[in-house]
Amino acid sequence: MLKLTKKTEYALLALGHLSRAGQGATINVREIADTHQIPFPVLSKVLQRLAREGYVEPTKGAHGGYRLREELAQRNLGQFLEQMEGPFGLVDCIAVPNCTQLDGCLIRTPLQVINETILAAFHRMSLAEVIHYAPTTSTGDK
Repeated sequence: MLKLTKKTEYALLALGHLSRAGQGATINVREIADTHQIPFPVLSKVLQRLAREGYVEPTKGAHGGYRLREELAQRNLGQFLEQMEGPFGLVDCIAVPNCTQLDGCLIRTPLQVINETILAAFHRMSLAEVIHYAPTTSTGDK
């Protein structure tokens, strides 16, 4: 099953929280953790990782915390997932080229096509689209 790790889910929740606070707003880790019911130590490490990857900037002091470094519309979901999760592959042979069964494998090519289609969809979406997603409602004719 294709599934994101909890740390990646927490990273998306934290980015959404910071984004809704507004560009330049500093939010402390405890507020984000409490709001989204995320374990504080885990979220602290996730935000440190987001800082290393350039998504957020830590601020020190009595009112310290984190703030966004840039608008999330500038970053796509595919890049973000690869930074947080590593190379994407439905099966190991797509992400790791040293497969011992490669010579007689009949599933690698079709799964690679599916893998590329999923990756392309991830790369078409900005982080802002994911975090601020609101389903559209249709009022079509009856």
